[in-house]
Amino acid sequence: MAGHPYTLLDVFTDRPLAGNGLAVVHDAAGVSDDVMLAFARETKLMETTFVQPADVAGADYRNRIWTVAEEIPFAGHPSLGTAVAESLRRGEEDVVYHQQTLAGIQEVTVSRRGGSARASVLQEHAGTGPELDPAPVMAAVGLAAADAHPALAPQRVSTGLPALIAPVAERAALARARPDVPAIAALGQGVVNFYLCWVSATDGRAAARSFPSLEVESEDPATGSAAGPLMLYVHDHLGLDHLEIEQGVEMGRPSRLIADIEDGRVRVGGDVVVLVTGTLTLP
Repeated sequence: MAGHPYTLLDVFTDRPLAGNGLAVVHDAAGVSDDVMLAFARETKLMETTFVQPADVAGADYRNRIWTVAEEIPFAGHPSLGTAVAESLRRGEEDVVYHQQTLAGIQEVTVSRRGGSARASVLQEHAGTGPELDPAPVMAAVGLAAADAHPALAPQRVSTGLPALIAPVAERAALARARPDVPAIAALGQGVVNFYLCWVSATDGRAAARSFPSLEVESEDPATGSAAGPLMLYVHDHLGLDHLEIEQGVEMGRPSRLIADIEDGRVRVGGDVVVLVTGTLTLP
């Protein structure tokens, strides 16, 4: 049995017990994949991360990101939260890290004072798919075709993890959504996050809910890996360069994500709060 430094944080919030929870296990070079998955299931959080030494040039550490079902190539709140946890562990307040994930190397910026921080990750434009028929997309979350935005069609967009951007005409439709996970999975497109969203084109505000495509996962209160694709989507369709996204309200975990276009790429950031530091014993 080995002891590992351990950090628990809330991401995309400036207050504890809101936003998206994250568990970070440090010094995890010797932790097996089976144990990583088992501990991710133990936490029951959206994601749990394991920090290992980088094995590619230019990276400061390797970030292994696990859901309760599998390891995933990239995610937003685990990128921010892991960087803040590492800055606390290393005693660094204002720092830029280059993290290695299965999706490549991402730049993560941290400004931390004690247990409170602001962080952001620079994401890649990994790909955009064809526009989809709104009717089956809306039906997959219990909405009518008339709830779809009349001018913004659903589309698969990725900055490292594929998201289906599904705009609605009225914000009130978000509260009425009832996801059917098999129906979401049946949409295909390699989608991991179904991002149902309302966007105000006049002032750069948005609201969203994120639903999974796997039965074992649950709704996500803050999804940085979908906020990035949404920013690229509205930049392409509406010409916006900045978004402030509200998510998690319907779950009682209000979150705020900030996305900006930066030299053709998207940066997603927000506040982070440290809840717990300690030592974790793993086999």
